[in-house]
Amino acid sequence: MTELPIDQVIHGDCIEVMNQLPERSVDCIFADPPYNLQLRQELFRPNLTKVDAVDDEWDQFESFQAYDEFTTRWLTAARRVLKDTGTIWVIGTYHNIFRVGKIMQDLGFWILNDIVWIKVNPTPNFKGVRFTNAHETLIWAQKLQGKPYTFNYHDMKALNESVQMRSDWHIPLCTGSERLRVNGEKAHPTQKPEALLYRVILASTQPGEVILDPFFGTGTTGAVAKRLRRHWIGIEKDRRYVELAQKRIDAVSPLSMKYLRMEKRSRRHLRLPFGALVECGYLSAGDALYFQGDPNRVAHVLANGSIRYQDGMEGSIHAVARHITGASCNGWEAWYYRDSKTGSLCPIDALRKRFLHEVHGWDK
Repeated sequence: MTELPIDQVIHGDCIEVMNQLPERSVDCIFADPPYNLQLRQELFRPNLTKVDAVDDEWDQFESFQAYDEFTTRWLTAARRVLKDTGTIWVIGTYHNIFRVGKIMQDLGFWILNDIVWIKVNPTPNFKGVRFTNAHETLIWAQKLQGKPYTFNYHDMKALNESVQMRSDWHIPLCTGSERLRVNGEKAHPTQKPEALLYRVILASTQPGEVILDPFFGTGTTGAVAKRLRRHWIGIEKDRRYVELAQKRIDAVSPLSMKYLRMEKRSRRHLRLPFGALVECGYLSAGDALYFQGDPNRVAHVLANGSIRYQDGMEGSIHAVARHITGASCNGWEAWYYRDSKTGSLCPIDALRKRFLHEVHGWDK
């Protein structure tokens, strides 16, 4: 291919397609490869209902050697297409991530972090013979050690209440309306939550850059990239997923650029205690907030969880409230959002309580 097929889902084998893409042409890669789970039998819950586990052909390899050869081939192709300043994310479980990490190092990638995605609502271990598998691991690596790479440190700090973002990410599984279904069944057994990709893309890319996903599935990477105004390329071998992903992404509206960039400002304006609500979709960039429920005093949510008041002031919900009143003010009590179902104005503290109840199981 002489031109980069940005914002497209390509049906085909990821190794073959990546080897046809221009060299050093993409800024970032997110890869969710087969985990080689090595399932040997069906799994049932205590009530005898069958667990919808990953038993698809694409996750089955005859041996560790076969899996290692496959991993080496796709990572080599990925390294070829990645810019010298680019980074790659690879997600996996204990079944495969250690083998993947070793191969990445052998190929010359330089590991920057291993991120632990802690699932706040994991699937139980129904047999009771092991610990519940409550996390997955993401390896974040740069193509060439020492090269400059994108890391939006302040956005990550802002998203984490003005504290450095750590390598343990507490994010719920993909459930509810976000989970794509066909005839009542899961469309894809390993669909990743948009909140996970939101953090990955916001952390390691800039608007207008290109992120490639060689195992595209139902298009979570493309959906989030489009929303955050990044270009994307998806490669998917299964025609069913190609069609689902395209339909899903077509329905996404990109955020306005004015909600994606934060101007440099003092550290005190980076305290953002409700960033998780934005990250997990309870609030969206561009949503209006009303100070003390007054329709004439409006702020808008930014992509990294800060807010921008109508006079241009930006910062946390607390900092902007203090700016308006000239005194200390609890932003959770001061700001209201409009409920999409009732149309009424409600305090964002109610939204926070709902989030804690639904995601973490806390009592309202």
